[in-house]
Amino acid sequence: MNTTVVLMFLFFVSLTLLITYFASKRTNSAKDFYTAGGGLTGWQNGLAIAGDYLSAASFLGIAGAIALWGFDGFFYSIGYLTAYLVVLYIVAEPLRNLGKYTLADMIAARFELKKVRATAAVSSITIVIFYMLAQLVGAGALIQLLFDIPYTLAVILVGIMMTIYVLFGGMTATSWVQMVKAFLLMIGTVIISFLVLKHFNFSISNMFGAMNDIKSPELKSDFINPGSQGKSPLDNISLIIALLFGTAGLPHILMRFFTVKDAKTARSSVMWATWIIGIFYILTIFLGFGAASLLSREEIIAANPAGNMAAPLLAEKLGGDLLMSFVSAVAFATILAVVAGLVLSGASAFAHDIYGQVIKKGNISDQEQMRAAKIASVAVAALSIVLALFAQNLNVAFLVSLAFCVAASANLPVIVYTIFWKRFNTQGAIAAIVVGLLTSLILVILSPNVMNPAGTAFITANPIFPLANPAIISVPAGFLAGFLGTFLGKRESEKKFEEVQVKSITGISTSDVTH
Repeated sequence: MNTTVVLMFLFFVSLTLLITYFASKRTNSAKDFYTAGGGLTGWQNGLAIAGDYLSAASFLGIAGAIALWGFDGFFYSIGYLTAYLVVLYIVAEPLRNLGKYTLADMIAARFELKKVRATAAVSSITIVIFYMLAQLVGAGALIQLLFDIPYTLAVILVGIMMTIYVLFGGMTATSWVQMVKAFLLMIGTVIISFLVLKHFNFSISNMFGAMNDIKSPELKSDFINPGSQGKSPLDNISLIIALLFGTAGLPHILMRFFTVKDAKTARSSVMWATWIIGIFYILTIFLGFGAASLLSREEIIAANPAGNMAAPLLAEKLGGDLLMSFVSAVAFATILAVVAGLVLSGASAFAHDIYGQVIKKGNISDQEQMRAAKIASVAVAALSIVLALFAQNLNVAFLVSLAFCVAASANLPVIVYTIFWKRFNTQGAIAAIVVGLLTSLILVILSPNVMNPAGTAFITANPIFPLANPAIISVPAGFLAGFLGTFLGKRESEKKFEEVQVKSITGISTSDVTH
């Protein structure tokens, strides 16, 4: 066990626990717990969104995917970045104006039936667990590599730590940990990118030229051209659809828009986040190509079969133990911050929506709601830990893409229809969520990632559905179900839509205006 690594890890863990301690003193109500009291500024929330978004999938998964598969791995960077245009132009402002704590709050602004809120909450919890799975797999692989401890123990330790952040600090602690780690992650990524460029004599053309020389029996085409994994173009299109539209339906990202005071600040925070995220994803090219050039394919796969340890190994190659320790500790802090946000969004969906609004019918005190949220946090964390123990050999960027697929299929259709379609009704809302959710989950189970004749997936069998990511089927299915459900259901009063339209644009409820 490397002493430098241990000391660096202890420093970062102590820093985040210190932030949690001070944040816990400012967390006195449900609003503080869920949304940090709505007091973050645009740049603060933008940095926190970037911290939430730049997860294990971004730093560990994409670097590994590019290192092993070249351009095919870069599809993730393209999709994750462009997704923020959808968030900026469609979701951010209306969501902040209509909602309170969760996505279900926004939908309930138009449809007050409890079953609509419950359906939206179940969808959110499902997405959170998928996303959590990716973070815990990345954390487990990282701790296993650095401390030489069993993967199972590593995952459990991470799970315990993330639960501590949420239980004691709520959204305030989570937000500040995300800001700090986003800043440190950018520093680490810039340092590695600089050293990679230095290796190629600061010539990008030299770097791309070196990538042309990479050959491997596993590559089905040139390293810097699409198709190196041998997947059909349809598979790549499906992946891009999931990444492009999934962000706008992710509960832990949507929840961040409630941490600011108004829609203008929400829009500002998206602009800040887009710039930070954009710079980072451009730099993933240097991380991936640097690893592909300076490390052997066998070396990357030996550390982790899915390539998740490419970035820490590259840091060690370029900067020795000190840089590797810094990068690994930042990656660990990244995972802790993201999973804390995920646990919080899953807990809020249960405590606020299912328990507080459906079971208790809104008759619940702040303290009761916070207690329910903390119990739900432990339950969500425990379930995610159990699932992560069986997903060790899956690339974390791929696992996150599945969460994006479910979010785009189940949540995005109902968000878009709620804001923009006058005719949309209760039956349409439920149909869109249920069909989008079930279609994406069933097709994932039938896909090559779960069913594989070689025995490298969960089920040893030939896949029934040929695509790795089913978004090309499940996203249209969610929109179509919402459309058909609306016309097959009974027509509802359109007065609520008019109020939603006014409030989504201005933040002012027509029912609050006296004439």
